[in-house]
Amino acid sequence: MPYLIDGHNLIGQIPGLSLDDPHDEAKLVERLRSVMARKRTRCTVVFDGGLPGGLSRDLSTHSVQAVFAHGGTTADRIIIERIRQARNPAGLIVVSADREILQEAERRGARAMSPAAFVAEMETPEVRSDTDPNPRVSPSEVERWLRIFGADPGDE
Repeated sequence: MPYLIDGHNLIGQIPGLSLDDPHDEAKLVERLRSVMARKRTRCTVVFDGGLPGGLSRDLSTHSVQAVFAHGGTTADRIIIERIRQARNPAGLIVVSADREILQEAERRGARAMSPAAFVAEMETPEVRSDTDPNPRVSPSEVERWLRIFGADPGDE
């Protein structure tokens, strides 16, 4: 599921990032690239006030689009408009602390998530569904480990 993220809300929740840092947006985008690659999905992160406004070609990649509000609008307005225009809002995860954004997300059937919950999810490694939850050890691996721990493979 793609994410729609209120960037400055998220920066305030991530240890090591600060809204006072002039490079905070770029640092967040770098972290999001890693998270989106691990999750095998995409996100759009929207920030208040940046020049030039609109889609940032410098920060955006295939997996992370960085958008800056401009021309008298705000990140909140852009996010709400994107939720309303989404073809499949039920397939969207909206990350924000803004009540109006979260209410619009829920009203349209999108999944609403707080920045703190997203940060916790960022720090939790994904469990891949294609890995066997009950891996098997081959007889040769058993013998190797028995030797490492000083047991005779022939003993039972």
